[in-house]
Amino acid sequence: MAKKRTLRSGFTTGTAAAAAVKGAVSLLFTGVCPDMVRIPFLSEGHVDIPLVSCTMEGDVAVCTVMKDGGDDPDITRNAIIGARVRRVETTEPVTLRGGIGVGRVTRPGLEVPVGEPAINPGPVKMIHGAVEILRSETGDEGSLDIEIFVPEGELMAEKTLNSRLGIEGGISILGTTGIERPLSHEAYEATVRSAIKVAKAMGSDSVVCTTGRRSERFAMGVFPEFSETRFVQIGDFFKSSMETAGSQGTDVILAVFFGKAVKMAAGIPHTHAAKSDLNLRFLADLAEEMVDDAELLNKVAESNTAREAFTYLVGPCPEVIDRVGELAAASASRFAGGGISTRCIIFDFDGNVASDTCKESS
Repeated sequence: MAKKRTLRSGFTTGTAAAAAVKGAVSLLFTGVCPDMVRIPFLSEGHVDIPLVSCTMEGDVAVCTVMKDGGDDPDITRNAIIGARVRRVETTEPVTLRGGIGVGRVTRPGLEVPVGEPAINPGPVKMIHGAVEILRSETGDEGSLDIEIFVPEGELMAEKTLNSRLGIEGGISILGTTGIERPLSHEAYEATVRSAIKVAKAMGSDSVVCTTGRRSERFAMGVFPEFSETRFVQIGDFFKSSMETAGSQGTDVILAVFFGKAVKMAAGIPHTHAAKSDLNLRFLADLAEEMVDDAELLNKVAESNTAREAFTYLVGPCPEVIDRVGELAAASASRFAGGGISTRCIIFDFDGNVASDTCKESS
């Protein structure tokens, strides 16, 4: 058997922005364009990043780098991130702005205030750190105006959920440690947390949590009166998403297919198949408690998938499907720490509501 290849880590857009700034400030302070800059991570260690370009445009130093996301298939992989730096006569040592391709925050609930460029606190700290290193090395204390730009940022943002979060006009400059890990669960969970917080800040007392685009599309059909910000794709991150909802005091409506609902009902924190095998034994035991039909129970027990089991239960035994929804809502409440209302809607595979724990609303 071939040895499984270790996935390679890279660096975030925030690290790339700090590198571009360091290159531009170095050119401005010393007149020399470095080939490579070293950026310390916010956790531990550092990365040496080659510069794509480093030039003077009049009195403005302009530097670009290519973001290396490692083996993470992020939309910003290989993106060009740049910085324009010039001297200014102000009392502020550094003024940081967002240029073309850097989004601007238009809704409350994010780490960055409304009206500010979407450059998160981690990258801001890295950028200031890069400037301070060069000040200490050169003795130059001049005030600087720094503009971060991403030439293709607006196009990239169209393929993200930024507009739903209230980030318009480009991408976010992100990073908590500076390191981008392959298929980062942390990044996805951070997006979910932001989405729930934005919905709360926009005045929504509940969110509709789906696991993907298809279930979200069906959920939007059930709740056409809800604004887009109230729909949150939690993926497989059941427990952590419910914890965030609980911390925000935000009620939850789960809107999912039967397979995910069974895993949620079983209390599985992360519902990806690779992380937790679908517990069909759990479903069979549940059905056995409620159904007096040996042939049907045998079909359920021998099902290969929850989808197959669903086809046997949906007509003759809807009460089992209802019970799965009740238990999924109970798991959501438990993970949230109590104190919020939880509801579960289960769709059939055509998008019709097969079960709803809030009967009067179905």
